[in-house]
Amino acid sequence: MPSRLRFSLAKAYAHLRAADPVLAALIEEHGPYRPRPAMDHYDSLLRTILFQQLAGAAARSIQRRWLALYGDGPGGGEGRYPTPQELLATTDEAFRGAGVSRQKAGYMRSLAEHVVAGDLDFAGIDALPDDEVTRRLVVVKGLGEWSAHMFLMFQLGRPDVLPIGDLGVRIGMGIAYGLDAPPTPAQARAIGEPWAPYRSVASWYMWRATEGPRTT
Repeated sequence: MPSRLRFSLAKAYAHLRAADPVLAALIEEHGPYRPRPAMDHYDSLLRTILFQQLAGAAARSIQRRWLALYGDGPGGGEGRYPTPQELLATTDEAFRGAGVSRQKAGYMRSLAEHVVAGDLDFAGIDALPDDEVTRRLVVVKGLGEWSAHMFLMFQLGRPDVLPIGDLGVRIGMGIAYGLDAPPTPAQARAIGEPWAPYRSVASWYMWRATEGPRTT
């Protein structure tokens, strides 16, 4: 499923290049904006919970074992995301055997319970303003502002999200702007102010800044 971009990348590049020479250099260095492809909304939130506070390789290893609990995926692939009902029927032992912590299992159950109860309805969520989407998501235990920002950026393709709570974005700012240390969230907000209304795109380039120069 492709990313659900709701804006013109050409306009975003033009604005960011004109607004910030540092970003202009990053765009030149790292090439086009390539956000993570969008998924089913519910599945994407399960993935967000699973990947919280884990390095990518470790999280992917746990993800493979956990998804395998629920049988073959589409096209016979290994594993699939469970329905809310399947997740609620998963035992603590099964979660633990797949490497999912008790805390994260609890967060996933909270998400599934909200979906089953109808308290979190994804119908029409694509049309809601950013702050209302955030308000709906953070009622789920384990989903905070950072999780909502990731959902807005990668699931809904919103153009103007600045995840100041993301350490990777702030580390990237420190590298890109030659700071002595990563900026505080308040400082990061000020740095990102000129990027509006395309702060999602600019934030993606801050993540790229942490990776160093692109090799060709």
